[in-house]
Amino acid sequence: MNRFIIVTLIIFAALSAVFYALKVYAPEFHFAALEAGNVIMAVLALSSYFIVKKQMNDNPQAFVRGVYSASFLKLMVCMVSIFAYVLLNRSHIHKPSVFVLFGIYGVYTIMETLLLTKIVRA
Repeated sequence: MNRFIIVTLIIFAALSAVFYALKVYAPEFHFAALEAGNVIMAVLALSSYFIVKKQMNDNPQAFVRGVYSASFLKLMVCMVSIFAYVLLNRSHIHKPSVFVLFGIYGVYTIMETLLLTKIVRA
């Protein structure tokens, strides 16, 4: 349990540092949108971990269902957030920022899946 939380916080801090560096060295990236996406995905990863951990004790198939539903929930939240970002910044959308937002989703999903499968195997 502690390992998942620590890895999530390390990834959150590393991505925040990268986004701050982008703010300083490449100001065309939208720092607020990137940092908001990072916070949302970190919170969703932690909450889905606790949900999956609770379901894992009930039924082994519940783990698979929990991981799929957590990944789907993160994907939907990511897509809705990006849609809102595009609607709010319609006049000056920075496409690389949108791709970085999807990258954030990928990083947290891969991390979550790898760590949760290790927990189940143990």
